[in-house]
Amino acid sequence: MTTATRIVGFVVGLVVVFALALGLGRQVGPIGEPAAAHPGAASPATGDGANGGAADLPGGLMVSQDGYTLQLSSPTAGPGTDVPVSFTVTGPDGRPVTDFEIEHEKELHLIAVRRDFTGYQHVHPARGDDGTWSTELDLEPGLWRLFADFTASGADNLTLGADLSVPGSAALAEPVGETRTVTVDGYTVTLSGDLVAGEEARLTLTVSKDGTPVTDLQPYLGAYGHLVALREGDLAYLHVHPDGEPGDSTTKPGPDVVFYAEVPSDGAYRLYLDFQHEGVVHTAPLVATTVASSADHSPTPDHSGDDH
Repeated sequence: MTTATRIVGFVVGLVVVFALALGLGRQVGPIGEPAAAHPGAASPATGDGANGGAADLPGGLMVSQDGYTLQLSSPTAGPGTDVPVSFTVTGPDGRPVTDFEIEHEKELHLIAVRRDFTGYQHVHPARGDDGTWSTELDLEPGLWRLFADFTASGADNLTLGADLSVPGSAALAEPVGETRTVTVDGYTVTLSGDLVAGEEARLTLTVSKDGTPVTDLQPYLGAYGHLVALREGDLAYLHVHPDGEPGDSTTKPGPDVVFYAEVPSDGAYRLYLDFQHEGVVHTAPLVATTVASSADHSPTPDHSGDDH
Protein backbone atom coordinates (compact mmCIF):
# COMPACT_ATOMS: atom_id res chain seq x y z
CA MET A 1 0.00 0.00 0.00
CA THR A 2 1.41 3.36 -1.03
CA THR A 3 1.83 6.29 1.35
CA ALA A 4 -0.91 8.24 -0.48
CA THR A 5 -3.33 5.33 -0.12
CA ARG A 6 -2.64 5.12 3.62
CA ILE A 7 -3.25 8.86 4.04
CA VAL A 8 -6.56 8.70 2.15
CA GLY A 9 -7.68 5.73 4.26
CA PHE A 10 -6.78 7.56 7.47
CA VAL A 11 -8.78 10.65 6.44
CA VAL A 12 -11.80 8.54 5.50
CA GLY A 13 -11.60 6.81 8.87
CA LEU A 14 -11.64 10.13 10.68
CA VAL A 15 -14.73 11.21 8.74
CA VAL A 16 -16.54 7.99 9.67
CA VAL A 17 -15.64 8.33 13.36
CA PHE A 18 -16.77 11.96 13.37
CA ALA A 19 -20.06 11.07 11.69
CA LEU A 20 -20.74 8.30 14.22
CA ALA A 21 -19.96 10.59 17.11
CA LEU A 22 -22.25 13.28 15.71
CA GLY A 23 -25.09 10.82 15.26
CA LEU A 24 -24.69 9.44 18.78
CA GLY A 25 -24.61 12.95 20.17
CA ARG A 26 -27.89 13.75 18.45
CA GLN A 27 -29.44 10.64 19.99
CA VAL A 28 -28.40 11.24 23.59
CA GLY A 29 -28.35 15.05 23.54
CA PRO A 30 -25.53 17.38 24.54
CA ILE A 31 -23.52 16.23 27.52
CA GLY A 32 -24.79 17.87 30.66
CA GLU A 33 -28.14 18.85 29.16
CA PRO A 34 -31.01 17.35 31.19
CA ALA A 35 -33.77 15.35 29.59
CA ALA A 36 -37.18 16.91 29.15
CA ALA A 37 -38.68 17.40 32.58
CA HIS A 38 -42.13 16.95 34.07
CA PRO A 39 -44.01 20.28 33.98
CA GLY A 40 -42.71 22.36 36.85
CA ALA A 41 -39.87 19.96 37.58
CA ALA A 42 -36.37 21.03 38.45
CA SER A 43 -33.49 20.03 36.22
CA PRO A 44 -31.73 17.01 37.73
CA ALA A 45 -28.49 18.10 39.33
CA THR A 46 -25.92 15.69 40.65
CA GLY A 47 -22.89 17.84 41.34
CA ASP A 48 -20.91 17.37 44.52
CA GLY A 49 -20.89 20.99 45.60
CA ALA A 50 -17.40 21.66 44.31
CA ASN A 51 -18.37 22.25 40.73
CA GLY A 52 -20.00 25.50 39.77
CA GLY A 53 -21.67 27.01 42.77
CA ALA A 54 -23.64 24.11 44.28
CA ALA A 55 -23.03 25.63 47.69
CA ASP A 56 -24.97 28.72 46.58
CA LEU A 57 -28.07 26.74 45.58
CA PRO A 58 -31.07 26.38 47.89
CA GLY A 59 -31.51 22.93 49.39
CA GLY A 60 -33.25 20.02 47.74
CA LEU A 61 -32.29 20.76 44.14
CA MET A 62 -29.46 18.24 44.08
CA VAL A 63 -29.32 14.52 44.65
CA SER A 64 -25.61 14.78 45.51
CA GLN A 65 -23.69 17.50 47.31
CA ASP A 66 -20.45 17.76 49.29
CA GLY A 67 -19.81 14.05 48.74
CA TYR A 68 -23.19 12.92 50.07
CA THR A 69 -25.82 11.27 47.86
CA LEU A 70 -29.47 10.42 48.40
CA GLN A 71 -30.12 7.00 46.88
CA LEU A 72 -33.69 5.74 46.67
CA SER A 73 -34.01 1.95 46.74
CA SER A 74 -36.31 2.32 43.73
CA PRO A 75 -37.18 5.34 41.57
CA THR A 76 -40.81 4.17 41.42
CA ALA A 77 -43.46 3.17 43.93
CA GLY A 78 -47.01 1.95 43.60
CA PRO A 79 -49.94 4.19 44.52
CA GLY A 80 -51.82 3.63 47.75
CA THR A 81 -51.67 4.16 51.49
CA ASP A 82 -48.78 3.06 53.69
CA VAL A 83 -46.56 2.43 50.67
CA PRO A 84 -43.08 1.29 51.81
CA VAL A 85 -40.23 3.56 50.72
CA SER A 86 -36.56 3.12 51.57
CA PHE A 87 -33.30 4.89 50.80
CA THR A 88 -29.74 5.46 51.94
CA VAL A 89 -27.51 8.50 52.30
CA THR A 90 -24.04 7.60 51.13
CA GLY A 91 -21.01 9.57 52.29
CA PRO A 92 -17.76 10.68 50.63
CA ASP A 93 -16.43 7.11 51.00
CA GLY A 94 -19.36 5.74 49.01
CA ARG A 95 -20.80 3.86 51.97
CA PRO A 96 -24.17 4.43 53.66
CA VAL A 97 -23.88 6.94 56.50
CA THR A 98 -24.87 5.58 59.91
CA ASP A 99 -23.83 8.45 62.20
CA PHE A 100 -26.04 11.55 62.23
CA GLU A 101 -26.54 14.58 64.45
CA ILE A 102 -29.90 15.21 66.11
CA GLU A 103 -31.65 18.19 64.49
CA HIS A 104 -35.10 19.22 65.70
CA GLU A 105 -35.26 16.04 67.79
CA LYS A 106 -34.62 13.70 64.82
CA GLU A 107 -31.65 12.34 62.90
CA LEU A 108 -33.37 12.87 59.56
CA HIS A 109 -36.51 14.59 58.32
CA LEU A 110 -38.13 13.33 55.12
CA ILE A 111 -40.49 15.62 53.23
CA ALA A 112 -42.56 14.15 50.39
CA VAL A 113 -44.30 16.59 48.03
CA ARG A 114 -46.14 15.88 44.81
CA ARG A 115 -44.77 18.26 42.21
CA ASP A 116 -48.11 19.99 41.74
CA PHE A 117 -48.35 20.46 45.54
CA THR A 118 -51.50 18.37 45.89
CA GLY A 119 -49.74 16.02 48.29
CA TYR A 120 -47.47 16.75 51.26
CA GLN A 121 -46.07 14.60 54.06
CA HIS A 122 -43.44 15.16 56.74
CA VAL A 123 -42.25 11.88 58.23
CA HIS A 124 -39.33 10.50 60.22
CA PRO A 125 -38.04 7.21 58.80
CA ALA A 126 -36.39 4.50 60.90
CA ARG A 127 -32.73 3.79 60.21
CA GLY A 128 -31.37 0.28 60.10
CA ASP A 129 -27.90 -0.67 61.29
CA ASP A 130 -26.75 -0.83 57.66
CA GLY A 131 -27.77 2.79 57.04
CA THR A 132 -31.00 2.02 55.18
CA TRP A 133 -33.89 4.34 56.06
CA SER A 134 -37.43 2.98 55.84
CA THR A 135 -40.85 4.59 56.10
CA GLU A 136 -44.37 4.45 54.67
CA LEU A 137 -46.02 7.13 52.57
CA ASP A 138 -49.50 7.75 51.21
CA LEU A 139 -48.92 8.18 47.49
CA GLU A 140 -51.27 9.20 44.70
CA PRO A 141 -50.18 8.78 41.06
CA GLY A 142 -47.83 11.48 39.85
CA LEU A 143 -44.28 12.67 40.26
CA TRP A 144 -43.16 13.23 43.84
CA ARG A 145 -40.10 15.00 45.20
CA LEU A 146 -38.51 13.51 48.32
CA PHE A 147 -36.31 15.74 50.49
CA ALA A 148 -33.92 14.31 53.05
CA ASP A 149 -32.92 16.97 55.60
CA PHE A 150 -30.02 15.78 57.78
CA THR A 151 -26.66 16.52 59.32
CA ALA A 152 -24.06 13.77 59.10
CA SER A 153 -21.68 13.77 62.05
CA GLY A 154 -18.81 16.16 61.42
CA ALA A 155 -20.49 17.73 58.37
CA ASP A 156 -22.78 20.64 57.59
CA ASN A 157 -26.54 20.35 57.38
CA LEU A 158 -27.75 19.28 53.93
CA THR A 159 -31.06 18.82 52.18
CA LEU A 160 -30.86 16.45 49.21
CA GLY A 161 -33.73 15.75 46.84
CA ALA A 162 -34.74 12.91 44.53
CA ASP A 163 -37.79 12.24 42.37
CA LEU A 164 -40.11 9.29 43.00
CA SER A 165 -42.49 8.30 40.20
CA VAL A 166 -45.87 6.83 41.10
CA PRO A 167 -47.55 5.35 38.01
CA GLY A 168 -51.22 5.85 37.28
CA SER A 169 -53.62 8.42 35.93
CA ALA A 170 -53.06 11.84 37.49
CA ALA A 171 -54.39 15.24 36.51
CA LEU A 172 -52.29 18.23 37.47
CA ALA A 173 -53.91 20.65 39.88
CA GLU A 174 -54.90 24.16 38.87
CA PRO A 175 -52.51 26.95 39.96
CA VAL A 176 -53.17 28.40 43.39
CA GLY A 177 -52.71 32.08 44.12
CA GLU A 178 -51.73 33.87 47.31
CA THR A 179 -53.25 32.02 50.28
CA ARG A 180 -52.72 33.73 53.63
CA THR A 181 -55.57 32.10 55.51
CA VAL A 182 -56.48 28.43 55.46
CA THR A 183 -58.69 26.16 57.54
CA VAL A 184 -57.61 22.58 58.16
CA ASP A 185 -59.11 20.03 60.58
CA GLY A 186 -61.21 22.79 62.12
CA TYR A 187 -58.20 25.04 62.77
CA THR A 188 -57.71 28.36 60.98
CA VAL A 189 -54.15 29.52 60.33
CA THR A 190 -53.42 33.07 59.18
CA LEU A 191 -50.11 34.35 57.86
CA SER A 192 -48.83 37.87 58.43
CA GLY A 193 -45.50 39.26 57.28
CA ASP A 194 -44.04 39.58 53.79
CA LEU A 195 -41.34 37.68 51.94
CA VAL A 196 -38.70 39.86 50.29
CA ALA A 197 -36.08 38.29 48.03
CA GLY A 198 -32.64 38.40 49.62
CA GLU A 199 -33.87 39.75 52.95
CA GLU A 200 -34.76 38.06 56.21
CA ALA A 201 -38.50 38.18 56.79
CA ARG A 202 -40.42 37.79 60.03
CA LEU A 203 -43.44 35.56 59.46
CA THR A 204 -46.17 35.17 62.07
CA LEU A 205 -48.63 32.30 61.79
CA THR A 206 -51.66 32.62 64.04
CA VAL A 207 -53.68 29.54 64.99
CA SER A 208 -57.32 29.63 66.08
CA LYS A 209 -60.12 27.08 66.42
CA ASP A 210 -63.81 27.92 66.07
CA GLY A 211 -62.90 31.60 66.20
CA THR A 212 -60.98 31.27 69.46
CA PRO A 213 -57.18 31.77 69.57
CA VAL A 214 -55.30 28.56 70.45
CA THR A 215 -53.04 29.38 73.40
CA ASP A 216 -52.01 25.85 74.40
CA LEU A 217 -50.08 24.54 71.41
CA GLN A 218 -47.86 21.57 72.23
CA PRO A 219 -44.17 21.33 71.34
CA TYR A 220 -43.48 19.66 68.02
CA LEU A 221 -39.90 18.96 66.92
CA GLY A 222 -38.58 21.27 69.62
CA ALA A 223 -40.83 24.22 68.78
CA TYR A 224 -44.48 25.23 68.76
CA GLY A 225 -44.49 24.76 65.02
CA HIS A 226 -42.34 23.54 62.14
CA LEU A 227 -42.39 25.43 58.83
CA VAL A 228 -41.24 24.14 55.45
CA ALA A 229 -40.91 26.58 52.53
CA LEU A 230 -40.76 25.42 48.90
CA ARG A 231 -40.25 27.65 45.88
CA GLU A 232 -42.86 27.14 43.16
CA GLY A 233 -41.42 25.85 39.90
CA ASP A 234 -38.31 24.00 41.00
CA LEU A 235 -39.37 23.11 44.59
CA ALA A 236 -36.21 24.56 46.13
CA TYR A 237 -36.27 23.67 49.83
CA LEU A 238 -35.62 26.53 52.22
CA HIS A 239 -34.68 26.32 55.87
CA VAL A 240 -36.92 28.37 58.14
CA HIS A 241 -35.96 29.11 61.72
CA PRO A 242 -38.46 29.36 64.60
CA ASP A 243 -38.25 32.26 67.02
CA GLY A 244 -37.67 30.92 70.52
CA GLU A 245 -38.46 27.49 71.90
CA PRO A 246 -40.77 25.94 74.47
CA GLY A 247 -39.63 26.45 78.02
CA ASP A 248 -37.40 29.47 77.35
CA SER A 249 -39.68 31.63 79.58
CA THR A 250 -40.50 34.04 76.73
CA THR A 251 -41.99 31.97 73.89
CA LYS A 252 -45.72 31.52 74.31
CA PRO A 253 -47.62 28.37 73.17
CA GLY A 254 -49.77 30.27 70.70
CA PRO A 255 -51.74 31.65 69.17
CA ASP A 256 -48.78 33.18 67.31
CA VAL A 257 -45.88 31.09 66.03
CA VAL A 258 -43.03 33.20 64.64
CA PHE A 259 -40.44 32.19 62.05
CA TYR A 260 -37.62 33.92 60.20
CA ALA A 261 -37.07 33.12 56.53
CA GLU A 262 -34.92 34.45 53.71
CA VAL A 263 -35.94 33.55 50.17
CA PRO A 264 -33.39 33.76 47.34
CA SER A 265 -35.58 35.06 44.52
CA ASP A 266 -38.88 36.73 43.67
CA GLY A 267 -41.89 34.51 43.14
CA ALA A 268 -44.42 32.37 44.98
CA TYR A 269 -43.54 30.06 47.86
CA ARG A 270 -45.53 27.22 49.35
CA LEU A 271 -45.47 27.25 53.15
CA TYR A 272 -46.40 24.20 55.21
CA LEU A 273 -46.93 24.72 58.93
CA ASP A 274 -46.95 21.62 61.13
CA PHE A 275 -48.31 22.25 64.61
CA GLN A 276 -49.51 20.02 67.43
CA HIS A 277 -52.61 20.48 69.54
CA GLU A 278 -54.40 18.03 71.81
CA GLY A 279 -51.94 15.32 70.84
CA VAL A 280 -52.52 15.57 67.07
CA VAL A 281 -50.21 17.10 64.45
CA HIS A 282 -51.94 19.20 61.79
CA THR A 283 -50.53 20.64 58.56
CA ALA A 284 -51.66 24.01 57.18
CA PRO A 285 -50.69 24.80 53.55
CA LEU A 286 -50.31 28.46 52.59
CA VAL A 287 -48.94 30.41 49.64
CA ALA A 288 -46.95 33.65 49.93
CA THR A 289 -45.64 35.80 47.09
CA THR A 290 -42.64 38.08 47.48
CA VAL A 291 -43.08 41.83 47.64
CA ALA A 292 -40.73 44.68 46.84
CA SER A 293 -38.29 45.60 49.56
CA SER A 294 -39.38 48.47 51.77
CA ALA A 295 -35.89 49.86 51.22
CA ASP A 296 -36.89 50.52 47.61
CA HIS A 297 -39.47 53.02 48.79
CA SER A 298 -38.23 54.49 52.05
CA PRO A 299 -35.08 54.83 54.15
CA THR A 300 -34.10 51.77 56.16
CA PRO A 301 -35.36 52.17 59.77
CA ASP A 302 -32.89 52.10 62.63
CA HIS A 303 -33.18 48.79 64.52
CA SER A 304 -30.04 49.28 66.60
CA GLY A 305 -32.03 48.99 69.81
CA ASP A 306 -33.95 45.85 68.80
CA ASP A 307 -33.32 42.59 70.59
CA HIS A 308 -33.36 40.49 67.38
